[in-house]
Amino acid sequence: MNLTDIIGPVMVGPSSSHTAGAVKIGQVGRKLLGERVAHAEIFFHGSFLATGKGHGTDRALVAGLLGMRVDDVAIPDSFRIAGEEGMTFSISGIDLGDAHPNSVKMRLTGESGKSLEAVAASVGGGQIEIHELDRLKVNFSGEYPTLIVHNIDKPGYVTEVTAILAKKSINIATMQLYRASRGGNAVMVIECDQEVSQEFIEWLEQREGIIKVTYLSMEERESGLASDMRYPQAAE
Repeated sequence: MNLTDIIGPVMVGPSSSHTAGAVKIGQVGRKLLGERVAHAEIFFHGSFLATGKGHGTDRALVAGLLGMRVDDVAIPDSFRIAGEEGMTFSISGIDLGDAHPNSVKMRLTGESGKSLEAVAASVGGGQIEIHELDRLKVNFSGEYPTLIVHNIDKPGYVTEVTAILAKKSINIATMQLYRASRGGNAVMVIECDQEVSQEFIEWLEQREGIIKVTYLSMEERESGLASDMRYPQAAE
């Protein structure tokens, strides 16, 4: 247990689950997309839907998609800032069945037309979990550099990817394998202790049978995508 588990994150409130967690979900969605968000369809479920507006969950999630941190004083002004940045969005409700009550589904479109669909939950204390990515079940925290590889469900892909990671001295913290059906589409989710190079990601993307590679970095990339930008507080 660490200090954050006891007192929660340093944040703009009022709620670590409904506000800080929502910012982090937006941040992770933006990073997984790999570029600035041009348009976002946001669907709140459960408690997020019932009490989210009062807790500022809607503004917090948009703030995260813009790249703000959980302690950014401009979070309450995120709707206006999104308009200034040219990011459009829609917010509505959805029933995700037995999903965590603090869940949201996002459909994101980037500046280049790249798209991403994700379901995530704020699980308390500002911590989050990603439960679905591009309509395949996953489970990762967003706290580690994470490599997500979508591939055809055939032998050899897992061995090839893990062997190259070992060769590059990248330690695997956790690894999960999922598939839609036997011989169909599969996904491997690999949380790493070190960052994965862009060169390796581009190499993977060119491999036969690899459908899509998504990477969640814990640092800034040369693309200029800012995940911890701060906006000045709005004038009264």
